[in-house]
Amino acid sequence: MKFLISLGALLFFCIISYGQQPADSVSQNTVNQDSILRIINLNPYFTLHVDSSLYYRLEINKEEDKFYWYLKNPLAGLRLNKDNGLLTFKAEKSLFITGKLKYDTEYKIKIGVQSLTSANEKIDTGFTIVFYNTEVIPSRLKPTLTGTQLVQEGDSVSFSVLCETGNFPIEDILFTSSTPIIKYSLVKNCGDEFLWVPNYDFVKETDSAKVKIVNLSFIGSTKFKIRDTADVRIIVQNALNYPQALEEHRLVTKNVKTYTMQLKYAFLQLDRKLKRVKTARTTFDLTSATTALTGTLLNTSNSESAQKTGKILPSVGVAMVPIKEASAPNKTVEQNQASLIRASIKRLEYMINDNVLVTERDPDIAKKTSRLKEELKQSQMQLIEIPVDITTAMTEEELNNYFNNPKVNRKYRLKQR
Repeated sequence: MKFLISLGALLFFCIISYGQQPADSVSQNTVNQDSILRIINLNPYFTLHVDSSLYYRLEINKEEDKFYWYLKNPLAGLRLNKDNGLLTFKAEKSLFITGKLKYDTEYKIKIGVQSLTSANEKIDTGFTIVFYNTEVIPSRLKPTLTGTQLVQEGDSVSFSVLCETGNFPIEDILFTSSTPIIKYSLVKNCGDEFLWVPNYDFVKETDSAKVKIVNLSFIGSTKFKIRDTADVRIIVQNALNYPQALEEHRLVTKNVKTYTMQLKYAFLQLDRKLKRVKTARTTFDLTSATTALTGTLLNTSNSESAQKTGKILPSVGVAMVPIKEASAPNKTVEQNQASLIRASIKRLEYMINDNVLVTERDPDIAKKTSRLKEELKQSQMQLIEIPVDITTAMTEEELNNYFNNPKVNRKYRLKQR
């Protein structure tokens, strides 16, 4: 019986001890937790759209009249009531227009709570605010060349493709053309330059009105695949290939000058032949005249033998005339050929001077080249039977000096009647 009473007393004591210990521990932990200053409703992240308002009252786990609130890095327009922790903000559009605030930017705001009685009792923490715009502003492509541009073959087409940035910038630019083109600079990003030079055979003979229309399209896209297209219209006119035309004119001019030098050599040969014939005929004429004069003088002599000789000598002078015609006949054909060659040379030299180019892009370059070709062809056809090879050792300067010699000019000068 005593054993049972002792066992019951021990069991009662253990129950009482077990029931009191957890209560004291919970009470002590509760006291320790409530003694630490805490913000019980802090939101770490706020998202606001333009023209919206923020009213948010921060709370702590202690009596608020013994604490005050403060901001460490105040944001434009953001207010915090130091007495009750009321956070207010008006996201006015003017703040974003003036650049004080920006969309899609995380602003780190630092706040704190300080005890009025204890300097060590305080909290320093923070949160994040992000603003977004409910108004969608699309990004646009803006080429520096707008509308329709008229160019000629061989002229360059150059302009930049700029971007007007909206909510989301343009990241990629694609290019398309209504007509296949080659040798152009590709535009990939905002601000790149487009450069293209239409070649001289771009416009075909079958194209209407000798023009070809090219529509250039630039397609810009954002990271969300929102696209904007800018179009540029180019009208390409058929134009003369000036580099090729200039080379052709130089070649024709060179051919005319070469042919002129060949004619001058042919003229030289004919003139020398005519000069030898003239010298021979003059010699015969002087000899015949001298013989006749000598015979006349001898006829007046007192010597009978001298008189006989004087009667014979005039017959000798007369006999020399057919000998002259047989050995040194007049070169009428050669004389006419020399005159014709000289006239052709003068005409070709005049044509070269008359069809010289004013500039490398002379608008009449095709006509001048055509006139030179035609004049050269006519001269070659007219003098087709005259050999025009240059085999003399004379230089070009020597030939020109001979051709322009005053004596030669007098010989072939037209006689006035």
